[in-house]
Amino acid sequence: MIQRFRFGLPLPTDSVVQEIPVSAGPVPFLTAEEDGWAYRMAPDAIVYGLGEMPRGINKRGWHYVTNNTDEARHSEDKLSYYGAHNFLLIDGGVGRECFGVFIDFPGKVRYDIGYTEYDTLRFSTEEPDYELYIITGDDLNDISRQFRQLIGRSYIPPKWAFGLAQSRFGYKTAEDVREVARQYKENDLPLDMICMDIDYMQDYADFTVNKQRFPDLAALSAELKAQGIRLVPIIDAGVRIDPKNPVCAEGLANGYFCTKADGTPFVAAVWPGKAYFADFLRPEVREWFGRQYKALTDCGIEGFWNDMNEPALFYSPERLKAFFESMDELSRKDNIVQDEFFGKVVGGALGLMNAPEDYASFYHDVDGQRVRHDRVHNLYGGNMTRAAGEAFARLRPGRRTLLYSRSSFIGSHRYGGIWLGDNASTWAQLLANIQMMPNVQLCGFLYTGADLCGFSYDTTPDLALRWLEFGLFTPLMRNHATDGSRMQEYYRFADMLPALRKMLRLRYALLPYLYSTFMKAALENTSYFRPLGFDFPADPDAREVQDQLLLGEGVMVAPVYTQNASGRHVYLPEAMKLYRIRSVDDYDTELLPAGHHYVRCALDEVLLFIRPGHAVPVARPASCTAQLDDTALTLWACPDENGSARCRMYTDDGETSDFAAPEHWKVLESN
Repeated sequence: MIQRFRFGLPLPTDSVVQEIPVSAGPVPFLTAEEDGWAYRMAPDAIVYGLGEMPRGINKRGWHYVTNNTDEARHSEDKLSYYGAHNFLLIDGGVGRECFGVFIDFPGKVRYDIGYTEYDTLRFSTEEPDYELYIITGDDLNDISRQFRQLIGRSYIPPKWAFGLAQSRFGYKTAEDVREVARQYKENDLPLDMICMDIDYMQDYADFTVNKQRFPDLAALSAELKAQGIRLVPIIDAGVRIDPKNPVCAEGLANGYFCTKADGTPFVAAVWPGKAYFADFLRPEVREWFGRQYKALTDCGIEGFWNDMNEPALFYSPERLKAFFESMDELSRKDNIVQDEFFGKVVGGALGLMNAPEDYASFYHDVDGQRVRHDRVHNLYGGNMTRAAGEAFARLRPGRRTLLYSRSSFIGSHRYGGIWLGDNASTWAQLLANIQMMPNVQLCGFLYTGADLCGFSYDTTPDLALRWLEFGLFTPLMRNHATDGSRMQEYYRFADMLPALRKMLRLRYALLPYLYSTFMKAALENTSYFRPLGFDFPADPDAREVQDQLLLGEGVMVAPVYTQNASGRHVYLPEAMKLYRIRSVDDYDTELLPAGHHYVRCALDEVLLFIRPGHAVPVARPASCTAQLDDTALTLWACPDENGSARCRMYTDDGETSDFAAPEHWKVLESN
C-alpha cells in the first residue's frame, strides 16, 4: 500500500508516474518534529536506500545531504555525491515493521540516520513544500517492487551496452581510438564500446567535432561498428559562449538559458571556459537541446554519456574577480598570517568551484514561475538526461540508444542510466562500488556501474583484475581513467593479461543470465542486485552482510576486494553450489552447506554461488555482443531436493523496443 501526504505547495519533480490520492490521515511510523520527521530505530534496524551515497549498504550511523555535487574525492566523510535519491527502505528489525519512505522534493534533504543519536533516524527538507510517500508491504522485496512501480519503468539500453566499454580522458585523436580497437583485437580481448571524452570536441564545445583530430567522425564510427564497436561520445552541460556557434546563438536568441536576477544569462566557466546553461526544467528547452544530438546521431553515433550536469561550475566571473582583488591586496603584504593564507588563499581558490553563492544567483522558469536554482538544484542533471532520452525517441524511433549520466534524480532513471562518478584507483573504492550498487538500483537506476580500475590515481595490475572480477557482473562495465594517470586499458598489464582475458570472456559467456536478469528487473520491477537481508530477513547473520550481493533469482556474488588476499570469509544463509571460476572452461564446483566459510580464491579466480533450484545459462565467449550465440548454452546449476534446477531466460534483438512480447521468454531446465 502507498500513502501520499502533501505539505505546503510542492514544486513539480515528475519523479512519480502513478496517481496516488493525497491522504488526510496521520503519517504512519514517523513522529513529526519542528523541522521534519523522526523514527525510533531498534538495535537491529537497518536502513537501505539513498542510492548514490558514501558508506555501506546499511546507511545507519552517518548523516547525508541529497545535494547533487561534483565531488572528486570519494571518502567516508562526504555527505553528498552526484545523485539525489530520496528513498529509504527501513527494516525495523526482526519481527518488526518494514516500510519505504520517498521524499519528493527538488532541493536539499538532510538525513541523520543514527549519527546524533544512534537509535533515531531524522530527515528534513530545506523548505516546507514537499510530498511524502509511505509504502508498506509484505516484505522488503514487495516494498521495493511497489516503489519501482510508483516511479516508472527503468531505462533499458541496447544489448551491446552490456559489453565492455573502454574509456579515457585523453583519447585525443581518431588514431588514438583506432589504436585502442587494434590493441583489443590483437590481444584477443572482447570490446563493444570506446568512449570519447571532451577531446573530440572543437574547443570543448558541445555538438562540435575537432576536424583536425577527428577529420571524419561518421567514417570512424562506421569503421568501428563493422568491428562490433560503438563510439560513445560525451556531452557536457555548459554551452560554450561563442556567437559563431549555432547552438549558443540559437539558445541565446530564444532565451533558453538560465538567467540571473536582472534577466541576463547566467555565466560560469567549465571545460570550454565561459558557458551558458540550458534551462532544462522547461519542456521547450529540453526539446531544443535534445534536437542538437542529431549532429552526432547523423554520424552513426548510437550512445552518449552526459557529464558535468550537477551542474559543475569551475567559477563565476564575479567571484573570480573578487578572488583576484583579494589576492592583489594580499600580494602587497610582507607577511601573510596563517588565517589569511588558509582562509583567503587556499579557501578562496577552492571556494570558487561549485560555490553555493553561485547556485543561489540564477533562475529557472518552472511552469511560468521564476524559481531560484538552488531550490530545484537536484533536478538539473536529471532533466538533461530527460532532454536526451526524449530526443532519442524522436531521432531514433523504435530503437534503443545508450545513455548514462553523472548527475541524476529519481525520475531520470526512466530516460538513462548512471555511472558512479569520478572514483579513485583504491581498494576502498572497489568495496564502495560493491556496496553502492544495490542502493542505487533500489532507486530505479538499473543500468549502472563504476569506473573499473578507478578513474583517478594509478591503478595496479591486481586491482585491475579484482575490480573486473566484480565489474563483470554489473550492467555497465566500463574501464575509465583520467588524463595523466597510468594507462589502464586491459592490454597494458602483460603479466595479468591471460587472467584479464579469461574474465572478460566470462562476462560475455554469462550475458544470457545477466541480460535476462536485467530485463526481468526492468520489466517486472524486481531487483538485479540486492542485499542478502532482502531474502533472509529473519537471519541475523545474513542481515549484517555488507560485501556479498544476491544477483537476480539464482546467484550470489562474493567479490574479493582486499589486496594480496587469496580468499575471503563468506556467509551462506542456505546451502549453495560454489563455482570457483578461472575461465568459462576451467572451474571447480563444491556444494557448501549453510553457514560461515573461508573460501579460497586465487587472484585469477572469481566466486559464483548458485542457489538451490536455480540454473545459470552460459554461452560460448565472443569478441563482442553481436557475435554472441545464445542458442548453444551450457547450464551451470544447483539442483533442489528433487534434483531439478531452472531459469527464465530472455532473448530479443537487443536493438528495438518491443520488450513485452511473450516469445522473448523461455524456461530452461536442468535435471
